[in-house]
Amino acid sequence: MSNRIAFLGCGSMNEAIMGGLIAGGADPADIVATVRRAERAAELAEKHHGITAIAGEEEPDNNRQAATGSGVVILGVKPVGIADLAREVSGSLAPDTIVISVAAAVSLEQLEAALPAGQPVIRTMPNTPARLGRGVVSVSPGTHCSPDQLQRAKDVLAPAGTVVEIPEHQVDALSAVSGSGPAYAFYLAEAMAAAGVELGLDPELSLLIARETVAGAGFMLAEPGADPAALRKAVTSPNGTTERAIATFDARGLPGIIAEGARAAADRAAEITKQLA
Repeated sequence: MSNRIAFLGCGSMNEAIMGGLIAGGADPADIVATVRRAERAAELAEKHHGITAIAGEEEPDNNRQAATGSGVVILGVKPVGIADLAREVSGSLAPDTIVISVAAAVSLEQLEAALPAGQPVIRTMPNTPARLGRGVVSVSPGTHCSPDQLQRAKDVLAPAGTVVEIPEHQVDALSAVSGSGPAYAFYLAEAMAAAGVELGLDPELSLLIARETVAGAGFMLAEPGADPAALRKAVTSPNGTTERAIATFDARGLPGIIAEGARAAADRAAEITKQLA
């Protein structure tokens, strides 16, 4: 299989994966990226020295050029454009080229229908911390993806963070937790900062301490074997201030609210998939 990896569309997620690959030792000469604008192509080529970046406004067949001869092709455009992009490059793919989609809500069935029969396809669901190498990326193999091809995809995606393999029917549930999850943490930090202001803290100070507290707690959770319940209990002294706060959260039904929000996110993901079909 060719070592060449093509990133078709290079927004924040595809660039994060590409940057992680290079930082992990991948040869930039094996990487090609496609974008719309020449200015963006020049920016990528300068930032990731040694890669090839091709702009569509200069070379309209840039996606087909990039796909030709690549062992792995990563589709990174908006979900509404994924099927069209797959059809565009279908004639440029080798039979064993692994096609990876990082687009939300686009099913394996939709991807396989837009590609040549038998093409190995993998659906992924990354989240935004992937750009820091601390993301969660799910992989769901398609009908014709071999174990070796799935492992190759995992190796490509590993620099973005933790890679987990799940059946496709669980993607919406995972998305509700990890895909939308960073926004939940940001929302919590916003609420904590607002609470500090209400208690009399300077707004800038309150935002600073809320931000650093949430980030610091995240680092503690990232330690091997970390258990959120155990960490919470370690901070919660009997009859103390934290215990009073947690009791208030429980009384107001916060766990149930979070569960309802996650369910709403999963339901919306399913709706979008149907709309794209």
